[in-house]
Amino acid sequence: MRSWTGIFLVCVLSACLAPSPSTWPGAAGPSVSQLVPGLALMVPVAGVLPEQVPDNFYAPRGGGRIHEATDIPAPRGTPVVSADDGHLLRIGRNRHGGNIIYATDPSGRFIYYYAHLEAFAAGLTPGQPVRRGDVLGTVGTTGNASAGHPHLHFQLMLRPSDGSIHGGRPLDARPYFVYPGRANQAWASIW
Repeated sequence: MRSWTGIFLVCVLSACLAPSPSTWPGAAGPSVSQLVPGLALMVPVAGVLPEQVPDNFYAPRGGGRIHEATDIPAPRGTPVVSADDGHLLRIGRNRHGGNIIYATDPSGRFIYYYAHLEAFAAGLTPGQPVRRGDVLGTVGTTGNASAGHPHLHFQLMLRPSDGSIHGGRPLDARPYFVYPGRANQAWASIW
């Protein structure tokens, strides 16, 4: 009798100590909620509620890849606001994103990428602190965005261990949008 009890306990304990499916080889890794407990972001487009943000993170793109970002449609010129407190890392332009901004949270753990901006708010500089809701620019169609589809391309990424702004693990931001988009300042006066 004793040997069966021992075998039973070994089986039960091994099942309890087995890695979860998310850590098995080939799995995507821990769920976002395990990676980012307590993250609470503002929708980075003024006037947009969290429940209005479309689910397009896993949308297929050319070459067999997936989007790995969130496109938030809005009228051209709508204020784009900081999703979180933090610092601006880069303000510039690239071929795909057009007018772009990279920012980080206060801990430097996350990268926030804002793309296709029509214009930047006046006076933005790398290293500048920002507060959730600060106006960064306006929704547009720069870069490879379709001229008839103004939107903000927003990407939330875990920052790589080397501190780069590129190559971080993309995360679906939608579960973390808890605050409606709202501009802290009278945006028309900051251009």
